[in-house]
This record gives sequence, C-alpha cells and structure tokens, in this order.
Amino acid sequence: MTAPRKEIGVGIIGFGTVGTGTAKLLLSNAELLRRRVGVPVRLRRIADLDIKRDRGISLPEGVLTADGFQVVRDPEIQIVIELVGGTGAAKELILEAMRQGKSVVTANKALLAEHGPEITRAALSAGVDLGFEASVGGGIPIIRALREGLAGNRIQEIYGIINGTCNYILSRMTNEGKEYGEVLAEAQRIGLAEADPSFDVDGIDSAHKLAILVWLATGGTVPLKSIYVEGIRDISVLDIAFAREFGYRIKLLAIAKEKGDGVEVRVHPTMIPAEHLLADVGGANNAIYVKGDFVGSSLFYGQGAGMMPTASAVASDVIEIARNLRRGGTGRMPPSGFFTHEAGEKLTVSPFAGVRSEYYLRFQVIDKPGVLSKIAGVLGAHSISISSVIQKGRKEESAVPIFIVTHHAKESDMRAALEETDRLPVVLDRTRMIRIENNL
Repeated sequence: MTAPRKEIGVGIIGFGTVGTGTAKLLLSNAELLRRRVGVPVRLRRIADLDIKRDRGISLPEGVLTADGFQVVRDPEIQIVIELVGGTGAAKELILEAMRQGKSVVTANKALLAEHGPEITRAALSAGVDLGFEASVGGGIPIIRALREGLAGNRIQEIYGIINGTCNYILSRMTNEGKEYGEVLAEAQRIGLAEADPSFDVDGIDSAHKLAILVWLATGGTVPLKSIYVEGIRDISVLDIAFAREFGYRIKLLAIAKEKGDGVEVRVHPTMIPAEHLLADVGGANNAIYVKGDFVGSSLFYGQGAGMMPTASAVASDVIEIARNLRRGGTGRMPPSGFFTHEAGEKLTVSPFAGVRSEYYLRFQVIDKPGVLSKIAGVLGAHSISISSVIQKGRKEESAVPIFIVTHHAKESDMRAALEETDRLPVVLDRTRMIRIENNL
C-alpha cells in the first residue's frame, strides 16, 4: 500500500491511430475523468518515432518524445499506456515500466497471447496493475465482463466474431454477392484491411484474442500452437449462396468449449443458423456470445476496432487503475481475474481431430448418374451420415456441384473420408468443407 495520490500522471507510447484517439479522450474528457476518479488524470508524455506528423491534436510543449523509455522512467507518470503493438520493443517497454513501479494499460493482444504469463508475473512481482480491455473486441467491455460481471459463473462456451476485417468481407460477400478477392481489394482501398491482410484473413488475429478470452474464462493459458486456425480465403459466393439455401450464414468464429478438465479451442469459418443473433452481426462489428452455467447466454456487441472505440476501452482501464492509485493501492484484481492461476498454468487442449461437428460439403463432380451414391458410400464407410443434399439440375456443363450437409461426425473421420472422395475419378476438385454450429 502506497500513499494516496492527489493526481495521476499518464504516459502514452505509440502515437498512431489508437494513441491519437486515446490522447484526444484524455484531454477532451479530462473533467469527466477527474470526477470519476476523484483526482485529476493528466497526460504527461507521448512517445513515438514520428513526432513531427500532425495528428490534429494540440499538445502542451514538451509532451512529445521519440524515446519510449523516457515515458516509462518519468517519475511523474504512474500509468503507462502501450500502443506500439508487436512482441519486441513493446514487451521490453512494458517490463521496464513495471520494474519502475508503474501500472500498464495495453491493447496488445499478440503480446498477451504469446507472453501473457511472463507479463503477468512481472506485474505481480512489481505490485502493479495490468489493464488490457482494448485487446479484444475494441470498445466492447468483454474483458471486464469476464473478469467481474460473469465471475461467479463457470464459462462453458464462447463464440466470437472478433476480427472486423473478416466480418466486413464476409458481410459484403453475403449481401452483395461479390467474391472474396474483390471485397478484400475494396477493404484495402478504404483502409479496413492491411496491404498484407494475412494476420486478419488467415485467422491469426482471432486466435490471439481467443487465447486471451480462454485465459479470462478459465484462469489457465492455451499455447497458440494448440489452437486450430483456418481463415476465410477459400470461401466463395457459391458457398454463401448455398449456406443461405440450407438456412445458414457463414462467419469466421473463434470457438472455445469446456471439455471435462480441458478446453476445445478453434478458429475457422462456420455456418450458423440464420436466425441466431450472431448471424446478424454485419460490417466490421464484433460480437462475443458467452454461455455461463448460471447466467445462461449473453451477447456482447459493438465496434471491434477503430480510433475512438479502442480509445474508450483504453480509458476504462486508466480509470480503474487510477481509482486504485488514488486510494494508495494496487492488485485488487489479478490480470486474469483468478488469484490461484497466475503462474501461467497450461490448460489441457482437446485434440482437434476429436472435435464433433456437423459439416457442409461442396463437391465438384462429373455430371453423370451414380455420382452421389459413390460419395455417400465413402461417407457412410467413415460413419458419416447425410442430413440434406442439393444437386443442381443438368445444364450444358460437364461438371456440376453437389452440396451436402451431414449429421454430427468426428473431424478425423471427415478428413479421412474427404481424402478418399477427392481421389474418386468422378470428383474433379478438392472438396470444400465448412463446419456447422447449430447449438449455439
């Protein structure tokens, strides 16, 4: 316990989009923050490699510096906000800030997903707080909900649309019938997708965020390599159209399910019932659907990225930590919300091969009699039964698609079956497979 403070000093490292939004909020809403915290919260320093570019914000003389370590070592700063991103310099700056006795707020999901236990141990050792509300879901308060609002529940399932770029692409494909490549190019032109979109469209960003959500839900950690990850590059307008015909929408879902003493974790395109709330989450919005053993189902929805929503999340952590500092204390709540699992205890992850799901399959086949029976025979030999089939009528083409929805089957059985069907002379291309979640 330290002496109560009459003023809280804040420093920002990283003056990009979110850093600019955070600085604007701290300055514009300074009186609101003073009333909520009880003492002034003052922006003392901002560090960035580029301190010449105009961000459209007026700062007092001497606030800007090109050296992040000036921020973390400034004795007038009690809270350091890290908005650099990545796992290199950001990690060193955060650890040094903690060694200097400063609490940290970060939006860095990659750093937390890959080095969370180390960062957590450093915070506990230094007796400082760590806030990361902005790391998942942008302006959606999902971190605080899991750590506090739902703390009395055993979290049984999480389904998250937690990458705005992917959701924007899939929404445009669904609503306008445009192919993936065309929508991606448009998203890049308006700045919603990076020049290299791999981190988003290949599901890596969602996997980082899922690892954090699982940590908060269980108190244990999941190594990133244990999360099955599949992106959206192979989704076609044809799949979206027939998903609609079967009564589904396609979303990139991050999924975690309680499985005995462990957890099932995966990120992949998923068909969900068109009437489910998640199916209506459009554009670049995010949503996290959580099932608890006592509360039942809850949906958290909102803007998952952007300057102002993310700055709002950062500010919520600053306010919480500043309230602690005003009273002269820290550590009211450990980073994960669990006092007994802060050493980075790893969870048992269920093998992905054992996951059971329903499946959508699209076969491109030669248009002749008996093809469906051959495919059905292979599926049946691998304990996979068919629920629905759509086979388009003959046209002039020699190749036609067959669309199948299966009953529940094991992932390993499905993969073995598709290896066999793809070798059939009547099957002309690699079969497209999308998993289905009906019981959200």
